[in-house]
Amino acid sequence: MMMVTDDPQLRSTVGYKTSAAAVLIARDRIMDEQLLPGYDFNFMVMFDQCQEKRAAGITVTMIRDMGVDAIIGPTCSYPAIVSAINAAYYNIPIFTWGLSTSSALDNMGRFPTTGIMSVNSFSLGIAISSVLRSFEWDQFAFVYSEQGNSEKCEIMQTDVQNAIARTEDITISYVAEILSITNASIIRTLKDVSKRARIIVVCLAEGYGFKRQFIMAAKDGGFLTSEYVYIFADTKSQGFSVNLGAKERFIWEDPSDQKDGRDEEAKKAFLQTFVISDHMGMGSITDKYEGFSKLVISRMKDPPFNCTEECKGQEFQTASAYAGQLHDAFYAYARALNASLAQNASAYRDGAQLLSHIEMEFEGESGKVIMGRNGTRKPFFYFDGLDRNFEQSYKPLYTNEAELWNAWGGLRPLDVPVCGFSGDMCPRNFFLENLTWVIVGAFIVLCAIIAAVAGIIYSMQARRREIERLNQMWQIAFISLENINKKKGEASHRSLQSGVSSTSTRITFENLTERRNFNFYYYQSRAKALFSQKEQVAAMKHEARPRMAPEDCHEMRKMREVEHDNLNRFIGLCLDGPQLMSVWKFCSRGSLNDVIMKGSMTMDSFFIFSLLRDIVHGLSFIHNSFLQCHGSLTSQCCLVDDRWQVKISNYGLHKIRALDKRISKGMLLEKSNFRISNLRVREIKSIDMLWTAPELLRNNATTGTKEGDVYSFGIICAQLVTKSAPWDLDNRKEDPDEILYMVKKGGHMPTRPSLAVESDLELSPALLHLIRDCWTERPSERPPIDTVKSLMRSMNSFRNDNLMDYVFNMLETYASNLEAEVEDRTKELVEEKRKVMCCSTECYQGIQVAEKLKLGQSVEPETFDSVTVFFSDVVSFTKIAGRGTPLQVETIGDGYLCVSGLPHRNGRDHIREICSMSLEFMKSLAGFKIPHLPQERINLRIGAHTGSVVAGVVGLTMPRYCLFGDTVNTASRMESNGKPGMIHLSSDANQLLQLVGGFQTESRGEVIIKGKGVMETYWLIGTTYEGQRQMFPVQEAPARNNRTPPPPPICDVPSSAPTRSVTPEYEGIYTEFKKQAVAFR
Repeated sequence: MMMVTDDPQLRSTVGYKTSAAAVLIARDRIMDEQLLPGYDFNFMVMFDQCQEKRAAGITVTMIRDMGVDAIIGPTCSYPAIVSAINAAYYNIPIFTWGLSTSSALDNMGRFPTTGIMSVNSFSLGIAISSVLRSFEWDQFAFVYSEQGNSEKCEIMQTDVQNAIARTEDITISYVAEILSITNASIIRTLKDVSKRARIIVVCLAEGYGFKRQFIMAAKDGGFLTSEYVYIFADTKSQGFSVNLGAKERFIWEDPSDQKDGRDEEAKKAFLQTFVISDHMGMGSITDKYEGFSKLVISRMKDPPFNCTEECKGQEFQTASAYAGQLHDAFYAYARALNASLAQNASAYRDGAQLLSHIEMEFEGESGKVIMGRNGTRKPFFYFDGLDRNFEQSYKPLYTNEAELWNAWGGLRPLDVPVCGFSGDMCPRNFFLENLTWVIVGAFIVLCAIIAAVAGIIYSMQARRREIERLNQMWQIAFISLENINKKKGEASHRSLQSGVSSTSTRITFENLTERRNFNFYYYQSRAKALFSQKEQVAAMKHEARPRMAPEDCHEMRKMREVEHDNLNRFIGLCLDGPQLMSVWKFCSRGSLNDVIMKGSMTMDSFFIFSLLRDIVHGLSFIHNSFLQCHGSLTSQCCLVDDRWQVKISNYGLHKIRALDKRISKGMLLEKSNFRISNLRVREIKSIDMLWTAPELLRNNATTGTKEGDVYSFGIICAQLVTKSAPWDLDNRKEDPDEILYMVKKGGHMPTRPSLAVESDLELSPALLHLIRDCWTERPSERPPIDTVKSLMRSMNSFRNDNLMDYVFNMLETYASNLEAEVEDRTKELVEEKRKVMCCSTECYQGIQVAEKLKLGQSVEPETFDSVTVFFSDVVSFTKIAGRGTPLQVETIGDGYLCVSGLPHRNGRDHIREICSMSLEFMKSLAGFKIPHLPQERINLRIGAHTGSVVAGVVGLTMPRYCLFGDTVNTASRMESNGKPGMIHLSSDANQLLQLVGGFQTESRGEVIIKGKGVMETYWLIGTTYEGQRQMFPVQEAPARNNRTPPPPPICDVPSSAPTRSVTPEYEGIYTEFKKQAVAFR
């Protein structure tokens, strides 16, 4: 526990000697109710004295050195915040009570292990706003003083301001602090307040007589009239009575030793005041709380407190005001711990787990306790006033307002006087002096108003119809978008028939497929349905679907009217589809990024300069229009049309894009039409941000800037002049996330793309210098786009040729050499087809499978009930390979898979063949030496398993004959869990091997296999004499009518990896694979 001791200001509220024993009473209640049977509690007390630095150190000491399981305290707000942060770091539950009223502790995300038993002043601010709203008051002043309790009113002032700031109909017109509670200071403050407000909320320390002194000073200064309403606010009070560690007295009684004799006058003055507070310790539990208070004092002498002589003082004979909260805080902890242990018996120190069970309701010593999900106590505020008999009475609904405002003359005061705060707003009685003229003028004005209203209504209707007509131009019905009709391919998905490829830079619209962010349609406008053909469009998908406000519709209408040679035409939004889509004109050559990556066009300096000039012109138009900036400029949204003209797309729609970015930060996109892994989605998102300016990355900005567009233009320029992927990703060792981290990091030498230009590309050095200026770290140092435009105009050393004509001249040059190149490629194709047919016979395990694939026929998957799968791995292969000198870079692998029993079924022989082969492997290693490493010994780790598999051809571009089933996975586990130089068998393989006979095995015992649990496995030791006879039987001479099958065809296809041979008796499939790519593991 963290408490306060011997502090005169805090003794009556949260003092150690008047509060600590409350936990013993709570412990007795816990034992009586059998909440935690079998558990006991040890209490340790340290004193933070409501100091932040002491609270921080004590919290860490308790957790790290003393190993406490929970912390009760601190009792003040600022120390409570510090301790709660430390407790959240160590995930230790902490329960605050007493004077910790700051609303900052309500933040469950910041304080996930904190339970709060005290009522915070933010809730009090909400209660104040409810009271003001009930009496139709729109503004008030807040007056407070830190004297007597520096934290309480300072925090209340901040929290009340925050609570009122969230309301739209109530404002704080004035905030005043009374530095010293004297009559002169109070009157001076009220004089300033009277110029701004009539409803005054006051926060003063309890128990010092400050409220009495304040109201008497207001009376003496003439500020206690029927115009003023004073509301005393407190998070814990008993209304118009005071009971803080002493005998209960009324608020109007003079607490000082030298009485001023004005108690009766003060009593009448408090008739014009209210008190709003949480009545802890009041109501139905008053009698019980009195007994509880006596019990707290009497039990301070019990262990572990043992306070006998020190607690005999008269000032320690009444329990503190918040002792009931200490009891309830410990009892709430016990109940939450009980629920947490029921779920996880070892989570008694798991603060977050314990706080997940904090939602509860019980009768406590401080009143009825209702704890919310965020660990805070729900308050019960009372709005108290005195009737004419000077008594507090409660009624659910007040119907007689005259009785409520009896002390104010029966009328509710106004928050703003009729004549204003200074009295100069009362109008003259002009109407009575000029009644006739007023009537005539009113009639004329009424007629004019009627005519004006009629004209306005007509104009508004006409304007509304015009807006609806214009809105229909950009609102595209989903039914008007027609999907592309694709012809189904004739070849089966399990066929080797090749498709038609093309080296053209144009994209065939009919062959396009749906992408992650785009889909493609035919669109025909309703207005042009009779006069035009269907238009090819690209529809960009948006995650957000915001409600279109009038200003958004206005933006759509303006975007619909945008026309520029270097901007892609915006057609409209599809609002009624499965998801929101922005529809743009389709450009046949795709994006600038597609043109660069495809590499089918030779881009010289004139070509690159023309593309950059188009981007600059389009961006300049955007920056000087209502759009202001693009915000998401990349080489992917710079499209190229038929005439090789760049058109910037995806501009505008700032609100929709901002919502898309917010949504994408909290979710992974998993479209049903795209099977993309989470890692791949994150990679795509990171690549999309490679064009984003560093300042926008650091601020997680959802909207762009003009300077950010200039930075993005610089990245596009680098991509064009280097003719590579963005940031040259194909040749960089960093992945996109690492690049983004370095860009955000900045520094004196910030990370930027390389500008390594090909030697045959003649570019102006000024252009490279301009690119570097565009991506400088400071946004203010980047040139405006109009400056970039003028600089590029000055760099233009080329003729003003049209890029399309220039491309045609290039194509004519290429055409002269095309015929010879086609002839050479045809010869190569014939040769490659011959090689493919030879490879097919070897790769697909038999002529039957290869012939089917060659003819384009389907190879149906086949189930094999019993086969034996073999896995092997060369031990320490990577280290051995690393010690050799490379001759040629090849794809290598040290793991192998072999299966016997398919595609030709061989009964039970498959287990004998696999085991025999495994033993021969081990035997052959005894005499094998590495030429350049004679001291090294090659060692194998082998595993085998028997079961059923499915085999079939998978893939279109590179079809492979593959195995599927749990048998493959289990065999792989046998290998990975084996030992070097040993042959590891599953129980199924061993059982079949025993039926076949001829081999010697040894039980390894039970082994925990990943994904399989506990399995009994065996070591293959060797063969018996009978087994050797079965392996090598005496061959009888074949009959004459038996013909020896022809040997398999020999192909002269070069291999990229070392080949392995298998003896004919092992009718298995022996395939090399790479460890890192095995899908079965």
